[in-house]
Amino acid sequence: MCLYLAQVHYIFAVIINNQTFSVMEKKTEQRKHFLHCNIAGFTYWDGCMALGQLEIGSPLEMVRDEDNKHDPDAVALYFKDYKLGYIPAHANETISQLLDMGYGNIFEVYVNRICKEAHPESQVHINVYIKRNEK
Repeated sequence: MCLYLAQVHYIFAVIINNQTFSVMEKKTEQRKHFLHCNIAGFTYWDGCMALGQLEIGSPLEMVRDEDNKHDPDAVALYFKDYKLGYIPAHANETISQLLDMGYGNIFEVYVNRICKEAHPESQVHINVYIKRNEK
């Protein structure tokens, strides 16, 4: 069985002085979808040790790995003290540049899907969001 997380936008009607208006408004988004992917290298790091603790919606941390000899733009993913793997190389260039320039606080990363029966490289899928700038 695979579990999924979906982002939902809330729409509501406006009622003023007991009158319902046909105007529909969208709730202010707190985050915007940036990327979704499987965790690369899940097999080679601490994935098997953390898999039982991960849940849909578990927050993850992105950490820049400048010394990675295989990928100069490597961005590691952590759950607590467990290194789960990486943002895939085909999707990490922009994130790594933003992290390098000190903009890591604009991102949120959450587990989106867990499928324990899948190949280890496809067991955990994530969503990366850009947070709303609260000035």
